[in-house]
Amino acid sequence: MDARSFDVIIMGGGLVGLTLGIGLSAHGVSCAVIDPAQPEATLAPNFDGRVSSISSASWKLFQAIGIAERLEGKGCAIERIWVSDGLQPGTLDFAPPEDDDTPMGIMFENRETRRALRECAEAAEHLTLYQPDSAVEVHRSLEGVSVTLASGAKLSGSLLVGAEGRASPTREAAGITVAKWAYDHVAIVTAFHHEVDHAGTAYEIFYPGGPFALLPMQPAVPGKYRSAVVWTVPSAQAPAMLKLGERGFLAEAQKRIGGFLGEISLAGPRSSYPLGYHRAARITDTRLALAGDAAHGIHPIAGQGVNLGFRDVAALIEVIVDGMRLGLEPGDAQLLTRYQRWRSLDTLSVTMAMGGLVRLFDVPGRLPSLVRRAGLAAVQKAGPLKSRFMNEARGTSGALPRLLAGEMV
Repeated sequence: MDARSFDVIIMGGGLVGLTLGIGLSAHGVSCAVIDPAQPEATLAPNFDGRVSSISSASWKLFQAIGIAERLEGKGCAIERIWVSDGLQPGTLDFAPPEDDDTPMGIMFENRETRRALRECAEAAEHLTLYQPDSAVEVHRSLEGVSVTLASGAKLSGSLLVGAEGRASPTREAAGITVAKWAYDHVAIVTAFHHEVDHAGTAYEIFYPGGPFALLPMQPAVPGKYRSAVVWTVPSAQAPAMLKLGERGFLAEAQKRIGGFLGEISLAGPRSSYPLGYHRAARITDTRLALAGDAAHGIHPIAGQGVNLGFRDVAALIEVIVDGMRLGLEPGDAQLLTRYQRWRSLDTLSVTMAMGGLVRLFDVPGRLPSLVRRAGLAAVQKAGPLKSRFMNEARGTSGALPRLLAGEMV
């Protein structure tokens, strides 16, 4: 079988891998996306409780490369973010200025995002999907990349991208070390119907046992408001929480909410996953770049995990497209050095800030609570500092790639 040649070969067809492939194709860069999952399994018809907050900068990326038009009307805009230490006074309230109609972000069910990406990928002119399929042989050298798939297809390219998630086989095969630790916490994920309108507000309520997040969603049933829930609990308590009957679970949740959304009921299945941090020592190697969770993974406290991956995507597309216009190959060492430098400081600062925030709010006791509440109140009053936090939430901080400003490269 003759080998098919591509500019870029992407391992992993999740949110980050497919977005990268769609973005490269939109700029005329040929690419292959390889993923072992059955498409039907990733496009389940029923809501599974999983959601993602697409920051305003990531949404501009989606608009620029043609994904947004397939998601219009399917998400719920986050108009406001409300942060508190328990249900105590001294809250932090983020909202755009009245003359700014750009939301902080948009909440989408993951199944809707996956469906839109799949449709875009199938329609992309310069993208070829190999799914379900997997690599059985991968060779990287100074001359290029070659991949043999389980189906027998043989591919060659200039650059290999690892975007398979936290346990990236591509990263492991490259011998790239990973700094990581496990939080002694588990995230319980589900969704609630509630009586009171969330008004587009995302709530982040910190407790010593872990944060309790309520994220606004579009109604699934007419007349019923709906919010996604990411409830962080100590690992030792997680099995008991998951075994609770529906009434007991809702009663425990209502204690954290304080009743401000009125009566609540389950709007999705309950699932859980352990929380951890990891960061690759480097995100490039010979003819190789890492993106998304293959490069870094953080606490879901501010919903920045997938958006960090989209920032990787926007930066890598810009580096590749700029380089190819100068006559360089996508896998040129100069371009990979630029990508490594561009992304390393941003990912380190965000991952460390999120980890520090979790630890700060995890300290029990009245005095630490008073200090935290005083700090929240101070940030609320300090315009420049509050603006910096808002920019981070919207994904508009740092040296932004053009795609995150809604501009094609």
